[in-house]
Amino acid sequence: MKKIAIAILTFGIFLTGNDLSAQGRYGADSAECIKYLSYYKEYYKQKDFKDALPSWRKAYKLCPPTASQNMLLDGSSMMRDLIFKNSGNPDYRKALIDTLLTLSDIRAQYYPKFATRALNNKGLDMANYMKDDSKALYDGLNDIIDKNKEKTISSLYLFNLNAAIDLYQKGQLKAEDVINIYQRAVSSIDKIPASNSSAAAQNDKVKTDLENLFISSKVASCDNLISLYTPRYEEDSTNLETISGIVKIMSNVEGCTDNALYMKAVTSLYKLDPSYKSAYYLYSLNASKDNVNTAVEYLEDAINFKESDDKTDAQYEYELAKYLFKNGSSVKAYEEARKAVALDPSIEGKADFLMGTIWGSTVCGGNEIEKRAQYWVAVDYLVKAKKADPTLSDDANELIKQYSTYFPQTAEAFMYDITNGQSYTVSCGGLRATTIVRTQK
Repeated sequence: MKKIAIAILTFGIFLTGNDLSAQGRYGADSAECIKYLSYYKEYYKQKDFKDALPSWRKAYKLCPPTASQNMLLDGSSMMRDLIFKNSGNPDYRKALIDTLLTLSDIRAQYYPKFATRALNNKGLDMANYMKDDSKALYDGLNDIIDKNKEKTISSLYLFNLNAAIDLYQKGQLKAEDVINIYQRAVSSIDKIPASNSSAAAQNDKVKTDLENLFISSKVASCDNLISLYTPRYEEDSTNLETISGIVKIMSNVEGCTDNALYMKAVTSLYKLDPSYKSAYYLYSLNASKDNVNTAVEYLEDAINFKESDDKTDAQYEYELAKYLFKNGSSVKAYEEARKAVALDPSIEGKADFLMGTIWGSTVCGGNEIEKRAQYWVAVDYLVKAKKADPTLSDDANELIKQYSTYFPQTAEAFMYDITNGQSYTVSCGGLRATTIVRTQK
């Protein structure tokens, strides 16, 4: 009785305060509309959904949507509660779900300021309650995404892709359709504005989940991607968004980076959006294909970008030195190794080891001393290397032992008027260094 008394009192106040505007906002039978709005609300505030529901149904039937946005929101909450409580009654549950989704549509239509939120909530409700109907979920989420565009919450893209994959596995969608859904999702999430760091982290997590879901689904074989994307690349090779999508999706499919299309796409991406990271990636790709000159050019480009720091450049210089040495450019390799140490002294050990190896591999001409003098320099660098980085000691000692066997005999050195401990300048194969004479006794 107390609840009803409160409701009647509220109803009287509500009528008095809204007499002038009631006819427009509350419809033809405004008094009844306001009465049932008031009745259900008192029960609803006390979380008494069972007693609130009959009056809410009356209000929903009598009142126009403009009467109260809260009527729609409260109804949605009660529908979700009923859906949960009626999991064992599929027909009634389906009717409740239909009502819940309809309430979101009505809210979006009559309260445009809240339309985006209403549709996003509708999408979440669909994902929660329509898991067994992939077609309805897929179509419904596509409609919401088309309407909300960049204001779509990121999780809906994940549910949309999952529904698409399920339809593909049932033979109701083509692989191309699923690929397009995935590509749209990744591209769209990048455009979603994040209001704070938590929202940004959530978007990043959804992107990761999207990639993992797509890869694990095995919808796209590399052959399918090449067939699908080759004409797209040829038609739109200067569109950054198109090229980025091709590179990203092919990168995520196992064994799909060793083909001409991928190489073209990555090269185009670098031209459209150059960076030291993409330059380094192109170096790696070309190096794996033994495109030596092109690989060197891209790694030099990576080093020259202002955005990269000294530590990164030092690593790149060292890698360039190793690559050049491997491909027969010893002098340039030596120069790059020295640059690496100048940029980052912490890599001195491995750079010295490399320079020692370069000197030890150099073939010199001349007399018996000149043919062997490079090994003195090689050992100098190897000694420095193990001092700078003790983890290199075993490998350095092995080479020192090997190179020391090539030192001249004392008698040979005497014949050329040189002795142990004497300073000696070695000039060979474009390399030059000053060292100390050492002989075998």
